[in-house]
This record gives sequence, C-alpha cells and structure tokens, in this order.
Amino acid sequence: MKKLPLLLFLILVISFAIKADEIKLHEPIILNKIPDQYIPAYYQHIGGLLGYRMNVNLEKRLLQIDSATLLSGFKKRPGSQTWIGEHVGKFLFSASKTYAYTHDPRIKHLMDDMVRKYIACQMPDGYLGTYLLKDRWTEWDVWAHKYAIIGLLNYYSVTGYKPALQTAEKAADLICRTFGDEKGKRDLMTAGEHNGLAPGSILEPMVDLYRYTGSQRYLDFCKYIFRAYEQASGPKIISQLEKYGDVTKVGDAKAYEMLSCFLGILKYYKLTGEDKYLKLLQTAWTDITLHRLYITGTSSDHEVFVAPGVLKAENDNKMGEGCVTVTWIQFNLQLLQITGDPKYAEELERSVYNHLLAAENPQTGCVSYYTALQGAKPYRCDQGFSCCLSSVPRGISLIPEMMGGKINNVFTVLMYENGEATENIVVKDNSKIKLNIKAVTKFPLNGQVDFEVNPSKEAIFTLNFRVPEWSENFTANIGDQKYYGKKGHLLSVNRKWNSGDHIKISFDMPLQLIPGGVSYPNSVAFKRGPQILAIDQGINPGLITLRDVVYDRKSIDLSDAKTTLPADWDWKEAYGIEMKVNDKPQKVIMVPFSEAGQKSANIEVWINH
Repeated sequence: MKKLPLLLFLILVISFAIKADEIKLHEPIILNKIPDQYIPAYYQHIGGLLGYRMNVNLEKRLLQIDSATLLSGFKKRPGSQTWIGEHVGKFLFSASKTYAYTHDPRIKHLMDDMVRKYIACQMPDGYLGTYLLKDRWTEWDVWAHKYAIIGLLNYYSVTGYKPALQTAEKAADLICRTFGDEKGKRDLMTAGEHNGLAPGSILEPMVDLYRYTGSQRYLDFCKYIFRAYEQASGPKIISQLEKYGDVTKVGDAKAYEMLSCFLGILKYYKLTGEDKYLKLLQTAWTDITLHRLYITGTSSDHEVFVAPGVLKAENDNKMGEGCVTVTWIQFNLQLLQITGDPKYAEELERSVYNHLLAAENPQTGCVSYYTALQGAKPYRCDQGFSCCLSSVPRGISLIPEMMGGKINNVFTVLMYENGEATENIVVKDNSKIKLNIKAVTKFPLNGQVDFEVNPSKEAIFTLNFRVPEWSENFTANIGDQKYYGKKGHLLSVNRKWNSGDHIKISFDMPLQLIPGGVSYPNSVAFKRGPQILAIDQGINPGLITLRDVVYDRKSIDLSDAKTTLPADWDWKEAYGIEMKVNDKPQKVIMVPFSEAGQKSANIEVWINH
C-alpha cells in the first residue's frame, strides 16, 4: 500500500511533462458541410488579466470540486435537487477544456476519477439521470442527459477514452427509444421546462454524437426535434423568429434554455448547410445585441428576455444569470467560427472582460448566480446545486479559443493579451509553413502590444489584427512601415516575414461615458477600452452611500490609483476620477467591474449624472 502514493506521484510527473502538441484532440468522423471560417489557434501561456483569472478558475474552483457531491444524486437516487444531474457534465466540459490548455495532471486525475465513477452509475438501459423510475423524464431529466452527453464527449475528445463515448451513446440511445412522433413514444417537448426549450436543447449533443459516431439514428432524432419545436407543445423557435425576429416571442422567453437551443441549431446548420437556420439566428443575435444586452455583455432579467431597452441592474432584478452569460459567449463563438466576422469577437471581448470574470471571485473562486451592476455581488461557494456555479467555469475555460486563430486561412489576432500560438499556415507561394507568434503586453492597463513573429522559414504572408470598436488611433508598426486600422474591421499586414520580426500594435483607450438609457435615465457608466468601471465602496471608505456620488463634468480627468488597492488584490488596476460627493468635489476610486466587490462591498456602475 505504501507504494501507491509514489506510483501516483510518478504518473502525475510524467503527465505534467506532456507538451502541448502531444495532446491529440479526437475529432468527429463526420465532416460539416459548412467549414468553419474561424479556426481557433488554442493559445498557450496566456498572461495578464485573462491568464490570472484562468488560473483562479483552475486552482480555486475546478480543483476544489468534490466528486462525491456531484455524483451523489447518481449513487443514491433520487438526487437531493431536481437538476443535480447536470453538474458532472458541466464539470467535465470545463475540466476537459482546461486540461487541453494547461495539461495539468491534477485536473486530468480529477476528471479521470469522476468519469470512471460516473460511468459506473449508468443503468443497464442507458439511463444516466438522478430520478426514480416513476419520475423519469420529468422536470430536468432530459436536460441533465444533455449535459451528460456534452461532458462525456468533451472528455473523449481530449483523452480518446472509448468507454466515455460508449456511455454517451447508451444514454442517447435511451432518449431516442423514449421520445419521438412515432406511435408509442413520448413527446420530448412535455418532458421538461419552459415550453420545451429545456428538453429541446438536447439537439446540440445529438448533432455532436452523430458527428462522432456516424449513427443515423442521432441525425434522425435531430430532425424530430425540429418537428417537435413547431408542434403545439413546442416553443416554435423557427416560426416565431421567422414571423417576429424577436426572442421574447419564442417559448416563454427563458434566455438560458433558448440560447442552448440556438447552439444546437447552429451546429445542425453547419452539419447540413440548411441556410435559413443561420439567417434566423443572426436575426436573433441582432435582436439581443440591440435591445436586450447589458453593457457588460450579458442578458436576462429574472432569467428571461424582457422588453427592448429594459435593463434594470440591481440584485432584486436577478439580472445577468451566469448561465446566460456563458451561453451567450458560446453563441457568439459559434457565429464567429461560422462567419469569421469580427463583430462576434467584439461581443466575446465585452462579455469576457466584464460579466464573465465578474461572476467569479478572484480571491475565493466562489461564483455569483446573478451578478448585478449595483449592490454587493452575491458570491456563493456551494457545489452541485446551482446551475450558474457550474456554468461560469465553463465560460472561463473557453478563453483560449477566443484569442485568435485562422480566419479564412489568415492568422488573425482577436484579443490583445500576453500569449503564444503556433499554427500551420499557407504562404504566398502556396507552400505550408509553421508560424509561431508571441504577444507581450500590459493590456488592458495600456494599449501597447509587441508581437514577435517566427515563421519556420522566410515567407510572404498576411497577418490580421482586429481593430476594436472602442479603440482610437490604432496603428501597427514594423520597421519604418506604419499601418492604420479602422474600427470594427481587420487590419491586414502583408509582407515578407523573417523569424524574429517584431510588429508593434498601438491604440488609445479613451474613457467613454455611456448613458443609462430608459432604465437609468439620469446616470452614466464609465468604459475604458473593453472594461466597464465600477465604484467599490470598500476602497472608497469615505463614501457612506454610493448614491451620494454625482458625476457632473463634461470632460474626464483620469488618474492612476492602483496604489490605493488592498494588498491582497492581485490584479492592480484602479483609477481616480473627480466627482462630487454630497455636493463637494472628491476624487473617487474606480476599478474594473470584473474586479469590483471581491470583498463583498457594495459596488456601483451607473453613477448619478
């Protein structure tokens, strides 16, 4: 028995020595008809704010997960809560994505152990839920099977462990045998919540499972789901979007479940090439971004899409559900992959730098279910009970896929953060070479980024750089050549590149005032670069109430105030802004919304004006 710890130690050491290019992703065997226009480069060595928060997500959240808690509802049915079955699948998604980036043997060991125990919980007929037999297929049972399949497929993709794939197939086969519009089968739309949006979201893993196995029954079931959407008991996703172009008209307007269905519809579009689905979901995207999106890149009020421009931001409004934030990010990432349009990267940046990071406390790894812009962030540390506490880590685990990659076969930088990527590219003479590109920057503290470009041989090719909508004076300098960017577009730099070449990107990040709209008509918010700023009462001890603060200036005087931050705030970013407090001039300290409230102080984004 004394040899086991040493053996485990050696396994971990060997695993930790694995290099990035030695982890081979196990790809689907069925190709999509619509090839991706954006292919992520899966950045490594991400630093700065994003790298710091990704490490928090690993060390303080994912590695603290107790598998016994997550598996409890499977080992002793029924589970203590009706949707406890979703959490294992969500964890496996986060852990698999995190392992693909970090190659950390600790997260690998944790998810290996959980998968083997999870598989052992599957019933002989394929059932992988937490309900008693008499209560199967009620409430959140299909929904939990959705996440079971998603989690197992993600685990299979990074490990190649076939029992995980086989377990997913057995669970899906049971779903296919149980539901359908053939005689004797049950109606999928009545087997869950929110007018069929919840059970109907199983479309996404069914498309994935078809692509991984080639089994026609899964594709047939996908087609059934589309028929079920439009039946009397269904949410009528397609017909309502065709008729109104308004997400509040779909089902009961439940944001998380609807966006989850959108993910499956987009995957089905890529698989089949049925063009109407892409156009409809782009219409939904436009409706959300124009009418229902908070400035921090999230949506939902009491978990539903509400009337245009109504964006109340207090804790009582239960705004910005963490699951909605993450699924909105997934929706934009898929649209970016399909189209290569940088406008979707703009939304990814908005959500990541603001609402996603704000939902996880960097000091504790605890997560807020709803993350209001006004008041204290209600962080919680429980596991296996709250959907958002399992979802927010999933969003953070996706960050390496958003940094950049190839758009239409041209390497394209999308986010300006420390990091490194290596990709095979096609150069002017149509030969293939390997490109390594490294970024060094203090962004978002400033707008200077130095890229070192290392092609495997001298060659002529293009590099693209996304020019953010919030930026000013965006330039790229290499030697004595200077290139100028246009907001919202890609700046292309085509030249002969040699190993060791440097290209210096520079842009201004002027502070912007954002009007409060119909919900906060006499208020403004402050935005610097991609970041929304907030007043944190804890680092402004003289403020008795944040409602006493008024910004009455036309110009903005911004000063560096990071020395005012507590010693245990690891990310040092703060700004002093002259305002009035009880009608007297006073410098108020503001910090990024993503960092505000980490010690449970009240915060304020919308400032009286």
